Amino acid sequence: MSDRVAIVTGAARGIGLATTKLLLEEGATVVMVDWDSETLMEAAKGLGDVLPLDLDVSKPDDVATMVAETERAFKRIDHLINNAGVADFGPISDTDFKRWRAVMEVNLDGVFLCSQAAAPALKKTKGSIVNIASISGLRASTLRVAYGTSKAGVIQLTQQQAVELGEFGVRANCIAPGPVRTKLAMAVHTQEIIDAYHDAIPLNRYGTEVEIANVIAFLCSDKASFVTGQTIAVDGGFECAGVGLPALRA
Repeated sequence: MSDRVAIVTGAARGIGLATTKLLLEEGATVVMVDWDSETLMEAAKGLGDVLPLDLDVSKPDDVATMVAETERAFKRIDHLINNAGVADFGPISDTDFKRWRAVMEVNLDGVFLCSQAAAPALKKTKGSIVNIASISGLRASTLRVAYGTSKAGVIQLTQQQAVELGEFGVRANCIAPGPVRTKLAMAVHTQEIIDAYHDAIPLNRYGTEVEIANVIAFLCSDKASFVTGQTIAVDGGFECAGVGLPALRA
């Protein structure tokens, strides 16, 4: 990926940071975007060829700045990884409209705004978009009315992007991660929840941030040159095992 420029949103931690590091290893220059300025600047230290930008993907003016600053610094955009997102879990009865909109603004509006703003530059380079959805966008679960719906929207938006941008040589694909062993997940998941996930996932474990990043990097690469409009569940088989009891598989 030498001479290529990638924008990674939500780059201060987790999947975004793992993706940033992997793309750098592949030779790309990375624009790291996140609204957590302190964590972002700390994460960017010592990484090398990066440009950290403290911006909010849900704000049109910030997104315009993201694209302008990237083009000013590097004169091109080859890849856009729409990873920024918020996780908010609660029952339908407790999800008021303000809470609903807070999730949609980042998880769905942000993907739309960033992709739309970067599209002219991506057309010039025949670049690619990788959107990060979730297994919750493919299958319903409790407490995920806003989160799951936003991620389902991302999956549909990816297909729209693939259809409309394909004639310009721009590819758009989507990753749907399953449970990932992040610091945040391990902090809030009880041992009972961890055991239940292990039972429900055919590979019997959580995924890692690097495993998600590996698939993102593949979709950005020339090895995926004829892949567009696809949603890949990187989930250890969780989605395909949605019907049936884990005990029966044992």
